Amino acid sequence: MSAPKFTTLGCRLNAYETEAMKELSQQAGLGNAVVVNTCAVTAEAVRKARQEIRKLRRENPEAPIIVTGCAAQTEPETFAAMEEVTRVIGNTEKMQAETWNEIAKGPDFIGTTEKVQVDDIMSVTETAGHLIDGFGTRSRAYVQVQNGCDHRCTFCIIPYGRGNSRSVPAGVVIDQIKRLVDKGYNEVVLTGVDLTSWGADLPATPRLGDLVMRILKLVPDLPRLRISSIDSIEADENLMQAIATEPRLMPHLHLSLQHGDDLILKRMARRHLRDDAIAFCEEARRLRPEMTFGADIIAGFPTETDAHFENSLKLVTDCDLTWLHVFPYSKRDGTPAARIPNQVNGSVIKERAARLRAAGDVQVSRHLASQIGKTHRILMENPHMGRTEQFTEVAFAAAQSEGSIVTAAITGHRSTQLTA
Repeated sequence: MSAPKFTTLGCRLNAYETEAMKELSQQAGLGNAVVVNTCAVTAEAVRKARQEIRKLRRENPEAPIIVTGCAAQTEPETFAAMEEVTRVIGNTEKMQAETWNEIAKGPDFIGTTEKVQVDDIMSVTETAGHLIDGFGTRSRAYVQVQNGCDHRCTFCIIPYGRGNSRSVPAGVVIDQIKRLVDKGYNEVVLTGVDLTSWGADLPATPRLGDLVMRILKLVPDLPRLRISSIDSIEADENLMQAIATEPRLMPHLHLSLQHGDDLILKRMARRHLRDDAIAFCEEARRLRPEMTFGADIIAGFPTETDAHFENSLKLVTDCDLTWLHVFPYSKRDGTPAARIPNQVNGSVIKERAARLRAAGDVQVSRHLASQIGKTHRILMENPHMGRTEQFTEVAFAAAQSEGSIVTAAITGHRSTQLTA
């Protein structure tokens, strides 16, 4: 019996959940099947999911195709209407053993169950963050501590795919990280949909900084703790304290900024203004001078003028951002932004996104040049490539031990990598 094939589209959290689904389907004894874990962050992501499903059907003409993930959650009827699709399951259902047990009953399971199994994600109050240990490379493990989002940014469909914010209790997180350290992992990355909202639904409403401090105190053998993406306006006092005083907390933060103009930020229903973003970056660098930032920025949000866009472009240098994730605005049906009458022309969006990416390339080059001659502790992801504490790739000519932390002097750079 052949094992099911999995295809993951979208974010790191989706990749994490695919690993959990592999375990659940294996425990259920599921054989020949194709599982597609979709993304809904943009209309283009949904189009790519449909395209991928059609390709997988051509490659696997006899296998049932099971579609899940955020796009399946937000628009199940789109995928149920595809003749290639056998079953559509929601984001909650995909993490439940009984779902996979039912699917694995036999070749006629489709005839005995409904094609669409997608419940109301807003009714979910728990997250299955503890299901797997050690997803990632042999060097770096990802730990889901939070899922869902309570905010309603006008451009975003994700809360309707992920539900409201749910936190994994600190004790569960710490036990998992201890197991990962025992297995030899040298770095753990905390992940979630809205990471800085961690704890709001737990007793005593702890904050993300409390969790970070507890992990570093209670898992003293963990060499490196990394935070994935945060909303800087929600950074709490203990998180800033950890940035200032804990060398095992990595000096790299990816910020959900989205734009650099106050009016557009308000129309996005963001909770920060331009000056808030700049002040946070300045304060974090004051506390930790080697801090580097990544950021999400959207180009071409409805009503964005040239002047609005220039404020976003200028934010790249005002915040001294290094690693940019640029998103050309994509109209998502069901979001308030889709109903704004003054939508920006597609060619203008494309041109603005290209200008942002070019600004990002300049920032990367500046960062790489500034590191030459410095000595870094580098976590090896494979024998010839590792990452600094600031998440910069370093290429090695001589093979190193995968998963080890190597101290090396930086001798140069090429493309987006340092060399050592």
